[in-house]
Amino acid sequence: MHTTAQQHIIIGGGLIGLLSAYYLREAGQKVTVVDKGAIGKESSWAGGGILSPLYPWRYPDAVTELASWSQNAYPDLIQRLSRDTQIDAQLNRCGLMILDESDINTAISWAERYRKPIELIPPSIQKKIAPGINPDITPKQALWLPDIAQIRNPRMIKALAMHLTQRGVPILENMPVSEIATHNHRLKGIVVNGKMMPASSVTVACGAWSSQLLKNHPVALTIEPVKGQMIIFKAIPQLLTPLLLSDSHYLIPRLDGRILAGSTLEYVGFDKHKTPEAKNQLHQFATKLYPALADYPVEHHWSGLRPGSATQIPLICQHPDINGLYINTGHFRNGVVTAPASARLLVDLILNNKPILDRKAYIAQTYSVK
Repeated sequence: MHTTAQQHIIIGGGLIGLLSAYYLREAGQKVTVVDKGAIGKESSWAGGGILSPLYPWRYPDAVTELASWSQNAYPDLIQRLSRDTQIDAQLNRCGLMILDESDINTAISWAERYRKPIELIPPSIQKKIAPGINPDITPKQALWLPDIAQIRNPRMIKALAMHLTQRGVPILENMPVSEIATHNHRLKGIVVNGKMMPASSVTVACGAWSSQLLKNHPVALTIEPVKGQMIIFKAIPQLLTPLLLSDSHYLIPRLDGRILAGSTLEYVGFDKHKTPEAKNQLHQFATKLYPALADYPVEHHWSGLRPGSATQIPLICQHPDINGLYINTGHFRNGVVTAPASARLLVDLILNNKPILDRKAYIAQTYSVK
């Protein structure tokens, strides 16, 4: 294990940025987290916290590898954070029921390949697992993935931020980075409020804003914002217990009874405005799938910007032209489920440790644009 302490800067205080700082600090390194706004208030806060890609068999193997490593890492990670901070991210292995019949064979083949538990269940079992499900839209066969879990991602962010602060990691909020300073293809540091902050490494982990920050050091794969809107019902505990997924929309039941319904996919640049059309669409989906939700009020409606890319595979690599500059972004809808592996893979690269996964898939698109 590389233990010589150096100064590392993480740009971006979302889940992946904070976990990158976590693993660096665990390795005895000096690290600072810098964010243009409040910590964890972008896509890491806005997402649903499902610890699985929505349809994992539709993604490249590289995403499955990240998700699988992270799924195994989450229980111990959350237990430690809960013990150290008294903030429980509520890991809930509630299972996922998928009501789409279009790619069942592909799903089963994927599950066999990766040794993932999966079952085909008829309407009678669907009703037993989720008693309030609309019988008019239950398929002849649904997919049941009993091991899929979820977390309360805003609580995870709070726990990580507190844990890092307790261990002396500076977290600088509302500090936009104006420049990544380099000289002769080597990193010097970052410029914040007109002042240089020198560093031995800088990691760009600022989600949908990553390409903007790298505008002077561009790479071939552009990260673009993809807006997602969600609503949450103030329901009661046990009204719904498993995750439900149908036609790319989902219901997420929290332990306190609240139920999230999401989400939209909107390519509208950096526009984060909520729309009544999206709210109505999500409400109609939720109440059609689970009619009892019509009796409960919508407590909140919000939006966030995901870091989308053409490949669906995140960039987790050193910049191809700048020594000391690293990239950890482009996770699209899978930032939460792949965060521990993404952070650990990058930190192992920074510290020259043996990688947890083959790195090749995450650097294939990072040649420079000339």
